[in-house]
Amino acid sequence: MRPIIFSLEPAPPFALELTVWALRRRPDNEVDRWDGQTYRRALPIAGEFVEVAVTQRGRPEAPRLGVSVIGARRAQDVESFVTAALNRMLGLQASLSKFYSIAETDGRLWRLAQRFRGLKPPRFPSVFEAVANGIACQQITLTLGIRVLNLLAETYGAAIEGSVLHAFPQPTDLARRDVEELKRLKLSRQKAVALTELSDAIVERGLDLERLATLDDDAAIDRLMQLRGVGCWTAEYILLRGLGRLHIFPGDDVGARNNLQRWLGLKKPLDYERTHRLLSKWRPYAGFIYFHLLLDRLSEAGFLTPAR
Repeated sequence: MRPIIFSLEPAPPFALELTVWALRRRPDNEVDRWDGQTYRRALPIAGEFVEVAVTQRGRPEAPRLGVSVIGARRAQDVESFVTAALNRMLGLQASLSKFYSIAETDGRLWRLAQRFRGLKPPRFPSVFEAVANGIACQQITLTLGIRVLNLLAETYGAAIEGSVLHAFPQPTDLARRDVEELKRLKLSRQKAVALTELSDAIVERGLDLERLATLDDDAAIDRLMQLRGVGCWTAEYILLRGLGRLHIFPGDDVGARNNLQRWLGLKKPLDYERTHRLLSKWRPYAGFIYFHLLLDRLSEAGFLTPAR
């Protein structure tokens, strides 16, 4: 089966490495893979699962991406499906000129923005995956949360023939699962019940999480918090990483608050209210700053090398 190969031209500036790291968050993420040159992921496309590989040619100011799709049995419309998925996940066409204009007026933000110039806002390929990530990572370290998500993918996600990749589980993979099965993957009972109930609601009762995109922030948060296992932090996390709302900074995310405190050079720990007060002058892009600060920590840990 021959790969389908095509090119994409993101809106500049674009840096694949930075955007992929903001998406994958930790080096041991086995769903979103990065080897220093190529981003790989298994994606559901037109009713089948394929391996998508993306590389970048050209500098951030003149980016061009090479895309290879492996395992597609039906070539029809695969390019358009993959393009739509990558546009969503990697923010390829996101216009950030206003963000850079705001940053130019603030020395601290400008230095941060220039270090990570080319970062685009990442999103999960589905709102369901955003909810599942949020639930799995609650009240544990992100490193442990990523490992739990890896186990979910390895156990229930579709395997790609001839590849080490597993797709992230779909609702059909988790619906009607025994809670004890999921607990063996280091999920708490509450999280296991939340994931199976959500999957059941999607598969059996037609719950459409993508329709949250039509709601304003308050309505979307209210709707999300009606789901088992979803509180304020998870709801805001979903709005940012699932719906792409860049003005949302998950204020109950302790790690993100610590990153903000460190960046601003503050001595006292931040709470939810003070976090949002400090971010108010950058409100249209508070969530985009969240991604920059995540990269700052990853850079400090030696996982990527930003521009000077």
